[in-house]
Amino acid sequence: MNNMTTILEIDGSQGEGGGQILRTSLALSMHTGTPFVLKDIRAKRAKPGLMRQHLTCVNAAAQISGAQVEGTALNSQHLQFTPGAIKPGDYEFNIGSAGSCTLVLQTIWPALLTVAGTTRVELRGGTHNHMAPPFHFLDLSYAPLVRQLGVSAQLTLKRHGFYPQGGGVIHAEFGGAADTLTPFDLTERGELREQYAECLAAAIPRSIARRELQALQQRLGWQDEQLLVGSARQDEGPGNALIAVLRHEHVCEVFTRIGAKGVTSEQVADGVASEVRKYKAAGTTAVGPHLADQWALPLAIAVDQTGKAASYTCSGITPHARTNFEVIEKFLPVQFSTEPVEGGFKVNVRAIAA
Repeated sequence: MNNMTTILEIDGSQGEGGGQILRTSLALSMHTGTPFVLKDIRAKRAKPGLMRQHLTCVNAAAQISGAQVEGTALNSQHLQFTPGAIKPGDYEFNIGSAGSCTLVLQTIWPALLTVAGTTRVELRGGTHNHMAPPFHFLDLSYAPLVRQLGVSAQLTLKRHGFYPQGGGVIHAEFGGAADTLTPFDLTERGELREQYAECLAAAIPRSIARRELQALQQRLGWQDEQLLVGSARQDEGPGNALIAVLRHEHVCEVFTRIGAKGVTSEQVADGVASEVRKYKAAGTTAVGPHLADQWALPLAIAVDQTGKAASYTCSGITPHARTNFEVIEKFLPVQFSTEPVEGGFKVNVRAIAA
């Protein structure tokens, strides 16, 4: 790790100007030991500043790393974070609302990749939220790739949590690398092994789940046995999510739409079907646009640790992802570059001289 004494200044209004800038900064500050000041937090959001789930991210990072923090208040647009040493162990974090548990996990998880020892974390809040990766994405798409870097990771969904009630519970157990991570190229998705849809419907009429699955079936031509009603219990709602899983030889992609009042079953199915079609139309490129964003951080840590370059192909690169690349480059001596390939883009990550 790099113990830099200078304080890194981060502009929270850069690029897409959202919460990912905060989460990536916290993760890499813990990993590198680099203190930072973040100004204009979430400046481009309708409600700028720190919301409850962002405060939980900050508090979780501070607790795990023994950090000194200034600016931890709701709606704060200025934060100073000075990390100490990361301490593996057992932790519990309660967002206190339906804010996303998965975003908190993605804040602390990368920092634990190179820390020996086991860390167990229990989080309470939302598990399937708008504008956040759902539990199924982390479990089926993200975690398997992280494990390929040479670390252990096990996620368990104990209770579903939807907006506005929350109440979801996720248990995570992480083991850091004993020596070094193993970066790898991910340039093809490989043979399609399995595809199916799952609909979560808690404390809402089960007819909604059937309609969403039927609408998705009409749009994608899937068979009845590929349409599943999920295990969400009635006391875990109200809430609804439609999830499509495409498991290939080298990667598993998950596409989700969250149901909401005033949104028809057909509209929910349309959203999922559109993402599935776009991914299929991209041919052999490995990951979709959301995983292209999320995979950048753990891969960059592995590249920095080993000095070995790595790459992946994706069906699209969002402004969110490009902003994430820029923040990562501020903390780590790595460089991202992108180039067009058939069906999308290739993202290259290489270490550069300090």
